[in-house]
Amino acid sequence: MNTRTLAIIKPDAVRAKRAGKILSMIEESGLTVDAARMFRLTRELAGEFYAVHKGKPFYEGLLDFMSSGPCIVLSLSGEDAVARWRNLMGATNPEAAADGSIRKLYGTSVQFNACHGSDAPETAASETAFFFSGAELP
Repeated sequence: MNTRTLAIIKPDAVRAKRAGKILSMIEESGLTVDAARMFRLTRELAGEFYAVHKGKPFYEGLLDFMSSGPCIVLSLSGEDAVARWRNLMGATNPEAAADGSIRKLYGTSVQFNACHGSDAPETAASETAFFFSGAELP
């Protein structure tokens, strides 16, 4: 079944000039980029997006990091897009990520792990709607 998911190429990967390589990996995996936007999240917008983590020990650092530079937000689609994107990203901790995964190749720590991905179809729908209007998506 064709589904949609949200992907973010995080500020650490953009800063390290890895965005093009990550986009190539996405396209080579067979996922389709339906919409893309490059911008710098404000701390306030990052707080809204990551509100589910509010109160956790890493929350303030996450907001600082995600607002530290430009990121690329993508809507991806394809057969079982959420699972396929999560597999391509690899485990949150780059040290535990599978060889060849984005986080293994370009992540440097749990916090600086190059990319974000929705964890379920329901989350993907709300996260995609957070960044893209229906008119921006095919």
